[in-house]
Amino acid sequence: MTLAYLRKLPGGYIPEDASNEPGVFDSIKNNEVIKIKFVRPRNYERHKKYFALLNIAFDAFEPNTMHKGVLVDKNFERFRKDVIVQAGHYDVVVNINGELRLEAKSIRFSKMSEEEFNDLYNKSVNVILQKVLTTYTKADLDHIVEQVIRF
Repeated sequence: MTLAYLRKLPGGYIPEDASNEPGVFDSIKNNEVIKIKFVRPRNYERHKKYFALLNIAFDAFEPNTMHKGVLVDKNFERFRKDVIVQAGHYDVVVNINGELRLEAKSIRFSKMSEEEFNDLYNKSVNVILQKVLTTYTKADLDHIVEQVIRF
């Protein structure tokens, strides 16, 4: 698959040369019709903001769970996946014992659109406010995330 970026201007679209594969438009003849699938690239800054949100919540998360007399360590990857599942972004799978499990879907740039990611972000905020940062408001959390991003 050929990857090319276009920039919309008042008079139409122009190639965004700096981000395109070399020669991507060279083989297209004048008046030739081509098929294009439009996809808006994901916002990297929003992705960084999501991980700042997760890190703030993870730092505050205190499970205080014991297993066989030993305090269980918290794990960021498990926490991240649990927030994603609680936010409703999961697949239902079955394990070898025939038990159903909820597996977090990927949040890779290639696996979800910007709109899906924004929905996941907002639902993740709600999960974190309900499960971890229960004394915070959404405005409090947004303010802290913005401070972390600016640092």
